[in-house]
Amino acid sequence: MAKELKDLTKRSENYSQWYNDLVVKADLAEQSAVRGCMVIKPYGYAIWEKMQRQLDDMFKETGHVNAYFPLLIPKSFLSREAEHVEGFAKECAVVTHHRLMNDPDGKGVVVDPEARLEEELIIRPTSETIIWNTYKNWINSYRDLPILVNQWANVMRWEMRTRLFLRTAEFLWQEGHTAHATKEEAEEEAIKMLNVYAEFAEKYMAVPVVKGVKSANERFAGALETYTIEAMMQDGKALQSGTSHFLGQNFAKAFDVQFVNKENKLEYVWATSWGVSTRLMGALIMTHSDDNGLVLPPSLAPIQVVIVPIYKNDEQLVQINEKIAGIVSKLKALGISVKYDNADNKRPGFKFADYELKGVPVRLVMGGRDLENNTMEVMRRDTLEKETISCDGIETYVQNLLQEMQQNIYKKALDYRNSRTTTVDSYDEFKEKIEEGGFILAHWDGTSETEEKIKEETKATIRCIPLDGDKTPGVCMVTGKPSAQRVVFARAY
Repeated sequence: MAKELKDLTKRSENYSQWYNDLVVKADLAEQSAVRGCMVIKPYGYAIWEKMQRQLDDMFKETGHVNAYFPLLIPKSFLSREAEHVEGFAKECAVVTHHRLMNDPDGKGVVVDPEARLEEELIIRPTSETIIWNTYKNWINSYRDLPILVNQWANVMRWEMRTRLFLRTAEFLWQEGHTAHATKEEAEEEAIKMLNVYAEFAEKYMAVPVVKGVKSANERFAGALETYTIEAMMQDGKALQSGTSHFLGQNFAKAFDVQFVNKENKLEYVWATSWGVSTRLMGALIMTHSDDNGLVLPPSLAPIQVVIVPIYKNDEQLVQINEKIAGIVSKLKALGISVKYDNADNKRPGFKFADYELKGVPVRLVMGGRDLENNTMEVMRRDTLEKETISCDGIETYVQNLLQEMQQNIYKKALDYRNSRTTTVDSYDEFKEKIEEGGFILAHWDGTSETEEKIKEETKATIRCIPLDGDKTPGVCMVTGKPSAQRVVFARAY
């Protein structure tokens, strides 16, 4: 058993420490010299790249194109949309000077006081303002619409309490920013992208999500409506995993973006924005992984199959190498990513533990007896079950196994979420159940005051008002006033 595994905190002992240990020990990321910022290591970045590639394909299938906008935003731009600036003001990092100089006292470098900027620049916390200032130059007529643009970028939000992937001062994300001629088209776009996120989470990440709309208190700063997908982690807490915003005409009015409509009249443009970030890495880790390390759904695993030889001498290794070369070729021909680890600098036992820790879905092992019998040992990471299989047709067996594992990992997460979802009618019962964790479906009277009271007294927030599911009206568990439908409450990351 590798030392890394022995040092991994158990989920039951300290879930938070288990997560932190796992991110570091599985070589996904580490803290950097800059407080609150992380270094994403090659293995972690390889998972992010697979997410990025799949999402990018899905965006392009829905008609979106990629562009890139500046990292720095003039401070005055943020002042134009009042709610927006209020929402982000406390998180903004500000560039005030454009030059350094040698310290006259000989102590390294200092900021040159002569190099102060006429207007401070904000390192983007999100790009609505710079993009809508740009769209003003792109849009004149209804013929210029819609604009369906996405950018892959980094953003900076000066978070005080950080945790790798879940909440860092700088993180990677994509942000879509679209412009439309009608309100209906913009609302349709916001929901379409929410559905893209939900499909990606469930089909590729194997993470079940609840689709819903945020309450006014939880809405994105400057949006008329925020749609969200909410996932449940193994400690029963919710994680907001993607949001899509209907911005109305707020940013068009703030930046005076108008177009001539089909009736030859001037009208303000309708807008959406939507994004997911490296926080999805946190969702992936916390939804599926176990006390042995990462559990990765095959769709997003950088290495789907690892093959490890066990041999007595060099002659036997040569024979195993020859045998496995053909198997590797057949697996690759099926589009399966495979690594043959015949390096002699680590013992097989260490390799087994390491690949288990890193969540490689399928491990194949061939020893001397396997070579004689034309067999291999197959281990699946999700259940840790092993069996011995004939090498004839093993590539098809592995292909089917990967598909089965993808479905099994999703089902396990869905069953867990369902088992931790409770319906309550009284506030006393709510207070009791929220201590146990999980999602609680309860009636709420729709007011910010009641929502604030619940948050203050229980630390639970309204994660979303579900778009699907039971729409039966009732009465608020706190005030007894009418409630249109049950909403999802949980404590959250």
